[in-house]
Amino acid sequence: MSDAIDTTAGAAPTDASPTAFDPDLFDWLETAAPAAIDALPFGVITLSADGRVVHYGATESRLSGLSQDRVLGRDFFDTVAPCMNNFMVAHRYATEPDLDAVVDYVLTLRMAPRKVKLRLLRRADRPRMYLAIERRV
Repeated sequence: MSDAIDTTAGAAPTDASPTAFDPDLFDWLETAAPAAIDALPFGVITLSADGRVVHYGATESRLSGLSQDRVLGRDFFDTVAPCMNNFMVAHRYATEPDLDAVVDYVLTLRMAPRKVKLRLLRRADRPRMYLAIERRV
């Protein structure tokens, strides 16, 4: 089974778009078309089980300054966002088979420090993991 997202399959859910902290966000992301994920007002990064970037949401791309083409297929924690390769983020994905956690965080790579809230999502029975990033104003 390929980890790549099929951009031709799946329709955007008919319900209103979720927030980064919606209790059903994981299920919504599992069924959403890439265009629906790209339209969210917060960043979303879809990772394979081994931590490679499968989809880099358009909002996250715009806010981070990293193009989607630049990060797709790369190891997220080693190459794209080494500032998250720590016990608070990467270690949790690696050690918690079922994960739904909100983490107050400060992004520091390639930018002035920026406070964000991260939502770490993973289910043991699913091949993809998700990271939602909401920037604070």
